[in-house]
Amino acid sequence: MGNGKSSLGIDENVANFLSYLLGWLSGLVFLFLEKQNNNVRFHAAQSVVIFGVLTLASLVVSVIPGIGGLLQALIGLAAFGLWIVLMVTSVMDKPPRLPVVDQPAEQLDRTVRNLLDR
Repeated sequence: MGNGKSSLGIDENVANFLSYLLGWLSGLVFLFLEKQNNNVRFHAAQSVVIFGVLTLASLVVSVIPGIGGLLQALIGLAAFGLWIVLMVTSVMDKPPRLPVVDQPAEQLDRTVRNLLDR
């Protein structure tokens, strides 16, 4: 199981799983509530970045005449696949740090941490 606890009193892997459960929404909750566990904070930030970008992309392509619906469906499929992979790997103590969103997630975590420290 988890190799640590979150400041919320739950196992780290459970907190990581819950960070991905509702996409960017649950990521935001854990990003703002978790105070000590950097791994949980990173995965919460990664959830916000990944699923936030995919949500925005889906909204943007939905207005493209003709192929907007197809593009939206493809984004939805990609989001669903990523969601399953991230949730399964988080329970198995192996949540990945996705290279494309690694830096933006770390920056988001630092920004929120600075906001909360004020």
